[in-house]
Amino acid sequence: MSRQNWTREQVLALFERPFFDLLFEAQQVHRAHFDPNEVQVSTLLSIKTGACPEDCKYCPQSARYSTGLETERLMEVEKVLERAREAKANGSSRFCMGAAWRNPKERDMPYLLKMVQEVKSLGMETCMTLGMLDASQADRLAEAGLDYYNHNLDTSPEFYGDIITTRTYADRLNTLENVRGAGMKVCSGGIVGLGESPEDRAGLLLALANLPRQPESVPINMLVKVKGTPLENQEDLDDFDFIRTIAVARILMPQSHVRLSAGREKMNDQMQALCFMAGANSIFYGCKLLTTPNPDENSDMQLFKRLGLRPSGVSQKPDEMTEIELHEQLAAQNAPKPLYYEA
Repeated sequence: MSRQNWTREQVLALFERPFFDLLFEAQQVHRAHFDPNEVQVSTLLSIKTGACPEDCKYCPQSARYSTGLETERLMEVEKVLERAREAKANGSSRFCMGAAWRNPKERDMPYLLKMVQEVKSLGMETCMTLGMLDASQADRLAEAGLDYYNHNLDTSPEFYGDIITTRTYADRLNTLENVRGAGMKVCSGGIVGLGESPEDRAGLLLALANLPRQPESVPINMLVKVKGTPLENQEDLDDFDFIRTIAVARILMPQSHVRLSAGREKMNDQMQALCFMAGANSIFYGCKLLTTPNPDENSDMQLFKRLGLRPSGVSQKPDEMTEIELHEQLAAQNAPKPLYYEA
């Protein structure tokens, strides 16, 4: 069973354990709650890109920074549905839709609700990340069938003000409370490599683990340094510190899916394998996460094959059949075509 009464000292003690001892415990916890050879696969689509009013120092979508990112309007429902079909064909069980907003406006809600309903009709789980939600918006999304809502805490409460000033930590917690109140599942994690201290990494995981109910999904992102953002020259985080963060997250939140998210394109296969060993059991799949690169589907399937992993909900098949299907799926993909409406 999970617990929500961790102390900072206990979390820091986990981070300070010998590396292999920590991974051994994390793998034991993982095996007690999950099939160790299954990985939940999600696809993330940016349904509205750029021009966000927030000042998150890591984000190329902020209107405050000159990153060369082209602003795009909210996608048409049918175009979103087309991408969801492609994602399902490529092995994704969950389709996540992200919009660069502080919060959704009332005029956008009918389109968002329709997106949820249509993607659900494909038999996929649905997730959205739209910024802050009030209780009414959360209720309507839940009624439309939205399974998950993503709203990251980003970092520790103590370091948060060094990264974001346009919304408070309390704002983020309030949105998570509204999501829970509507009956949806919570996807909430953070970013490491922002220049935070080890104590801040512990503080982030402590805040997540001690929520009234732990998130069902915990994305752990490695900072992707984008030219034009205030963190473009931030020093790289040590790989072992990232893997430690995955392992501690697994121990603190034994029943949550811990997801490798942004930054994975810079991780070699050996590092990703250690992350899976440390308890990661979810990935974002596809060539792009919102606006930053991600390993392509073919690379991921090759790695899964080498490690003996399989996407959750997909039965194991003979290698030859799997490879034939993979090539057919990749050949069937079409280049994305922009199709938007004014928002």
